[in-house]
Amino acid sequence: MTVPAPYHLALSAVLFTLGMVGVLVRRSALVVFMSVEVMLNAVNLALVTFARLRGAVDGQLLVFFVLVVAAVEVVIGLAIIVDVFRAMETVDVDDVDLLRG
Repeated sequence: MTVPAPYHLALSAVLFTLGMVGVLVRRSALVVFMSVEVMLNAVNLALVTFARLRGAVDGQLLVFFVLVVAAVEVVIGLAIIVDVFRAMETVDVDDVDLLRG
């Protein structure tokens, strides 16, 4: 038994919405960072679903590149968050203005 594509797309939309709410509502940089990752995974789910519907591999190949970019984003983003925490002793998005110049 296979799960129909609209269920995958509905799950993708719910995940993307939850990630967007997390980015807009939360103030902690770590929670915002995790919310962006949830949004990226929601888009990946939609890409794989559409690639499966078309019977092509290009959507899955694009998901691979998105995952590589997300892994690099995690490394750089966490390094920036740790550096800001060491300098300011907070990861609150509203309190950090260290990168403004």
